[in-house]
Amino acid sequence: GEGGAADVTAEGGCLAGQTVKRARKLGELLGRVGRGASRVLCHEMAGSRTVCRRALSLQAALGNRCILPNKVAQGGLFKKRRIQLTYSARTSLAEEWNKISFTGQPFGTSHTTVDPTELKKFQLLARKWWDENGEYSALHSMNDIRVPFIRDIVLNMRNDYPLRSPLSGLKILDIGCGGGLLSEPLGRLGASVTGIDPLEDNIRTAELHKSFDPALAKRIQYKSCLLEDLVEEASETFDIIVASEVVEHVADVEMFVRCCSEVLKPEGSIFITTINKTQLSYIFGIVVAEKVLGIVPAGTHEWEKFIAPEELERILESNGFSVKTVKGMLYNPLFGSWGWIGSTSINYALHAVKSCAQEQSVPSEPPEDTDKAQLQTEAGIGSGH
Repeated sequence: GEGGAADVTAEGGCLAGQTVKRARKLGELLGRVGRGASRVLCHEMAGSRTVCRRALSLQAALGNRCILPNKVAQGGLFKKRRIQLTYSARTSLAEEWNKISFTGQPFGTSHTTVDPTELKKFQLLARKWWDENGEYSALHSMNDIRVPFIRDIVLNMRNDYPLRSPLSGLKILDIGCGGGLLSEPLGRLGASVTGIDPLEDNIRTAELHKSFDPALAKRIQYKSCLLEDLVEEASETFDIIVASEVVEHVADVEMFVRCCSEVLKPEGSIFITTINKTQLSYIFGIVVAEKVLGIVPAGTHEWEKFIAPEELERILESNGFSVKTVKGMLYNPLFGSWGWIGSTSINYALHAVKSCAQEQSVPSEPPEDTDKAQLQTEAGIGSGH
């Protein structure tokens, strides 16, 4: 934006702590941003949480160029302050705001599948992947249904397979592998697994845990890279792609699916688990799971990034996939377990198959032209041509 200054208004309460880091929670709830000026309205209430439609770290938005008042830095009481921002800071704020996906425009057109704000969330938890009672306990228990879901569908598509290693001979790409929670059980089923994650700390955690099981040394390899980095070096390499609890964190779903299609072999399978975009998913996936029960850390999900199965199907089919299965999932916090349900209104799992190369290479034609071509072909057959 041009000119002007950003007004930062804070009401009520005092900020616990004496550090600037705690003070920067001032910008945690982002209001509206105009072209000429940016206004952030925050409410920091002592001993309570504030719920807002959209949150954005002021520090991240300003590229670490935020200038805080002295009393804020010292942990004093908040008062109305005017903070002058440099042109570069205002420009950075505008850029960050433009990256946010609104309900009417749920899918971006960025040049990467990775959202930097998502990396910051998971960076803090990189060492906690294998704590079965910690922040990722729900993902640990999800293995009880997602691993059999993948295994059984793959076995139904194979004619013969060794009983002890039913996935042997298959190359699987685990996108957003984190600490390897899903890569390891797939490797134990005999698959050759490549786990990728943009965070190096996650990969280090995965490598360390893999070292405890010598049988996995040759079956699993981890890489700290982006999905789009594999497109050129691993074109049509993998038999199976797994993206479990990943789609709701990517910056551009269209580009993500397109890259998946590039690295997947023709007639290969993609398995996705994610969260639907409904009122129920907001209530249970964010309010209950994050703010009430603390099943996952607060701020893990953004409802705007959730995607309905119908929309995900559309994106997959437009990139050469045929959706075969969509199943609803539900987490029971009382028992700490997942189960299959008939509704996809909250969580769901999806299986799709990439069309063969010949089918993808055939250009699509308008329905009228297709009908004409079919009539001409039938006429030709009838005349002996």
